Amino acid sequence: MKIKNFIAAALLFVSGSALAQSTYTDADGAEYEFNKHAFITVGGGMQYTLGEAKFKDLLSPNFQLGVGYQFSPVIAARIQANGIQAKGGWNGLGNPPLNEDYKFSYVAPGIDVMFNLSNLFCGYNPNRVFNLTAYLGGGANIAWGNDDVNDIAKRLQNRPAVYNLEYLWDGSKVNPFGRGGLEAAFRLSDKVKLLVEGNANLLSDKWNSKKAGNADWYFNALVGLRFNLGKTYTKNEPVVTPPPTEPTIPTVQVTEPKKPEPPKPPVEPTVEPLRRDIFFVINKYEVRPDEKVKVAEIAEYLKKYPKAKVALCGYADAQTGNDRINDRLGLQRVNVVKDMLIKEYGIPEDRITADSKGAREQPFSINEQNRVTIAIAE
Repeated sequence: MKIKNFIAAALLFVSGSALAQSTYTDADGAEYEFNKHAFITVGGGMQYTLGEAKFKDLLSPNFQLGVGYQFSPVIAARIQANGIQAKGGWNGLGNPPLNEDYKFSYVAPGIDVMFNLSNLFCGYNPNRVFNLTAYLGGGANIAWGNDDVNDIAKRLQNRPAVYNLEYLWDGSKVNPFGRGGLEAAFRLSDKVKLLVEGNANLLSDKWNSKKAGNADWYFNALVGLRFNLGKTYTKNEPVVTPPPTEPTIPTVQVTEPKKPEPPKPPVEPTVEPLRRDIFFVINKYEVRPDEKVKVAEIAEYLKKYPKAKVALCGYADAQTGNDRINDRLGLQRVNVVKDMLIKEYGIPEDRITADSKGAREQPFSINEQNRVTIAIAE
């Protein structure tokens, strides 16, 4: 039952990873779309083989080479091989006490399935400096060069069996292994990442020649580089649509002779309403220099006609963001125009009304034009 639960949890994790976000929009509105790509990893460091000798006596160099493929922002797989040397030994074991250590060579090719935890839980971001990846894998450990411990065994023929060389082997030996680990990646460029990796490897008790009654383990700590092959993303710059211009229709006046009329009392001139559309960049609410001219025209109109008032309404486009973000943007866009009229041009606040529709209403048929504050003065 436990195995079934583990498999179900693994399938749920993988399916959730496959649905993870694969696009990212930066502060300037540029959109990054994930591209599948291959990669190569190289690294080197130290190995510690679990045993009874002193810690420093069980350290040995380790190297790793891998070739992989990134299927999604979360899931990748790689074929890798690591190894060079492992060690074993005793420290004060038996009577009389025995202090011995020995080494043998190995290479361990295998396959790892990798899960980018940063992209899974924080969202895809190709510009993120640090990414944490967990992986699980396995393969075959091919060992040879076990001469040191064989020589020790010859010297111990008359010693008690407490030294437990019951799994002594010669020539070469192949053992299946499983492993898991964590990889910390630091972005140097789109093509190169610095890797710091640690993993634990599990093998049969027969790997290091000694019978311990439990599995053999070794641990690797590695530093290396990852080289991405090909483009890892496609960048789409934001589209800025210029504000629409209203066509000017020439008027032709025909003057006809009229009979003189008696003088009429003076009539106050009709004040024509003024409309200005102040456009903004995606996800922004700062008024650009070319749009500030329109705010100045509104202020000039209000000063010319002291009884006139202005109604402001802010909007956001419906094809990006969500209602919470767009409601906030619409309110910010209307307030920034209101503040300019009050603080920069001295327009009394009681002559200004301000409202925001967010993306719930779209005054224009072109999506990009709905990033706007509409001002109507009359």
